[in-house]
Amino acid sequence: MSRKESLQKYIRAADYLSAAQIYLKQNSSLEEPLEREHIKERLLGHWGTCPGINFLYGHLNRAIKEHDLNMIFVLGPGHGFPAIQANLFIEGTLSKYYPEVTQDKKGIEYLCKQFSWPYGFPSHSNPTAPGVILEGGELGYSLSTSYGAALDNPNLIVACMVGDGEAETGATATAWHLNKLIDPATNGAVLPVLHLNGYKISGPTFFGRMSDEELLNLFRGYGYEPHIVDADSEGDVHDRMIEVVDISINTIRSTQARAREGNRDELPRSPMIILRTPKGWHSIPELHGEKIEGNHLSHQVIAVNARTDDEEFESLKNWLESYRFTELFTGESFDEEIQGLIPRNEKRMGDNPHTFGGEPYFKPLVLPEQESFEHASGKICDNEHSSMETIGRYLRDVIDLNKEERNFRLMSPDETYSNKLDAVFEVTDRAFVWPHREWDKNLAYDGRVLEVLSEQSLQGLAQGYILTGRHTIFASYEAFVQVVASMADQYAKFLSVAREVSWRGDVGSLNYILTSSGWRQEHNGFSHQNPGFIDGMLQRQGCFVNVYFPADANTSLAVANRVMSSKNEINVIVVGKRPMPVWRSLEEATKDLESGLSTWELMSEEDPHMVFSAVGDYLTNETLAAVYLVKQELGEMRLRFVNITALSALGVGHSQCNVLKDNLDRYFTSNKKVLINFHGYPQTMKQVLFDYNYDAERFIIRGYEEQGSTTTPFDMQVRNRTDRYSLAIEAFKVAETEGLISGEKKDELIKKYEDKLDKHRVYIKEYGTDPKEIEDWKWACNW
Repeated sequence: MSRKESLQKYIRAADYLSAAQIYLKQNSSLEEPLEREHIKERLLGHWGTCPGINFLYGHLNRAIKEHDLNMIFVLGPGHGFPAIQANLFIEGTLSKYYPEVTQDKKGIEYLCKQFSWPYGFPSHSNPTAPGVILEGGELGYSLSTSYGAALDNPNLIVACMVGDGEAETGATATAWHLNKLIDPATNGAVLPVLHLNGYKISGPTFFGRMSDEELLNLFRGYGYEPHIVDADSEGDVHDRMIEVVDISINTIRSTQARAREGNRDELPRSPMIILRTPKGWHSIPELHGEKIEGNHLSHQVIAVNARTDDEEFESLKNWLESYRFTELFTGESFDEEIQGLIPRNEKRMGDNPHTFGGEPYFKPLVLPEQESFEHASGKICDNEHSSMETIGRYLRDVIDLNKEERNFRLMSPDETYSNKLDAVFEVTDRAFVWPHREWDKNLAYDGRVLEVLSEQSLQGLAQGYILTGRHTIFASYEAFVQVVASMADQYAKFLSVAREVSWRGDVGSLNYILTSSGWRQEHNGFSHQNPGFIDGMLQRQGCFVNVYFPADANTSLAVANRVMSSKNEINVIVVGKRPMPVWRSLEEATKDLESGLSTWELMSEEDPHMVFSAVGDYLTNETLAAVYLVKQELGEMRLRFVNITALSALGVGHSQCNVLKDNLDRYFTSNKKVLINFHGYPQTMKQVLFDYNYDAERFIIRGYEEQGSTTTPFDMQVRNRTDRYSLAIEAFKVAETEGLISGEKKDELIKKYEDKLDKHRVYIKEYGTDPKEIEDWKWACNW
């Protein structure tokens, strides 16, 4: 039998199994005539994209066998999951990881009944499916994830199916450019397949209405060599697909071979396939007088009322019976021609070890000794250092120590210099494989730094890189990482489930650095002032999402070391890039990190009248300045300072459920006023404290209140009432209630500091900068 005939049988079987999962709860192999009671009471799923997925999967299997390929499959139209399940069943991978899904009639019955069924198989691509590295609930991320998987995997080809609806997303639109970061000499390849079935849920796609000429011009402009396969054109679609896939594989191999011999193409053109098939291919042509196949009406469930409507039942019955599934499946095994298309175990896309985490591809990073980066701490007047510069030097050594293993990348949206991480350029460069100019700085074909002005592309690259066994850190301006908030949420869901799947191994953590924070974006203005990403992350339940707020360079070093050695987590480091006082030794910082908070003894007294606390570096500086001012005015007022380093949705502390539980009083007393100066929105901190029996009367929470503009650094604090003068005023009110001063003295002190705030506003309007008493203030010089 010819390859085409084998492919036709394979795809027919996969199409039937895809449809059967959506509709049938009994008689799933159609060994007897279909009856209404065989149909599920509630029909869920997406049919329209499944035939195209099955067509591609079958042809890729043929190519894997004939070319001996190492290939994984990334599905963009994530709700085409019935097709993925069907192919995993046919190739035997599903039975390997789900022994109850036996490769017989009983197993098919189980597969179909459990699809989109409570506590069964979900409706979209998800981590419970072998071979899946992309959560399928949201569109747009398949292509960037695929490029991330190809990085530093020189023998891997990532076949990525991009839906034509998905291609309309901004995330996908930018991801087409990522071919310009992939050096064929050292990396694997991505074979994008743009699937044009012409329709979204209820209307046409833009790509589906473009002419061949427009499509070819567009993708050639992106740097691809596109090949069109059209099911509606003259000639056999299988013969054409075989030809195009073989051309693509040969192009990839020849490009890589030349590059690995030192003969790089100046403008390398990677192949891509434009696959045009009818939506809902080979299903019900018309129903109730409306076109179904080749129209948006085949997008989800066709004949949704088949249990009760005679016309719909007959249409469904004729459709399912048209596959003649019993000719392809004996009840115990598939036809020999179908089995002949299935790659051997280690080559099956659903069972490719790159997609499972753990060994052999996941290896912990070799990390440098922290002590070599430590800064002196304590009462040293001019002891200020940039946390980001310290992290930059640390990451420089991480890159250098792991250069042979090639399992670490730094990702940044053109902000590596701006964010003070440029020490990494002492040992590497930025990846860029299109033409170089002699005046370019820090560009190389194989740089370890990936920069593109698209946070979404970087997020996708990071996910693909991590889930195939490697490590990364993603640095961004705090205000603009919000662009990937939804992607981060999808990844958190993926990780939450994957951590409970026994056959998924360890992966590196997804690590963010949020810098250029709103508190020091006063020169760029209100648009750059937004701490909202941490709010979303602190909503993530479970023991694997952490947000760190290191107060100084040594604590930043301890945090960086922890997150780079962690696994199976999401970590967010929120830290400034400007020189700040070094408050803690590395030993103290490491100890602080263990519990997530600490009392700083140097700034604290026994049996305090009031507790000051801070979360974040700039907020720590202002809070300690307030402590200094209060002690200058009221030496008899005993104060305690508590610094909070780590938070999670579970409370104060970090992952592995290592959060402070019931002993908050140890730090904040049981009955004294507590003022917490928080880096983000006050409501976020209140949410964290809620489970600790948060007492709104006792706790005063200050933070970013969406007040900002182009102004001065100190005025950013003033506008949000997180400044030293506003904090001191709160302390004077507490001093009166504690019986330390009279009401008259309290009013006198409050008036004094309100006058300071008024004078400050007048001063910055005249001079455009903060006064020297603010700019030059240092704890150690004044205490």
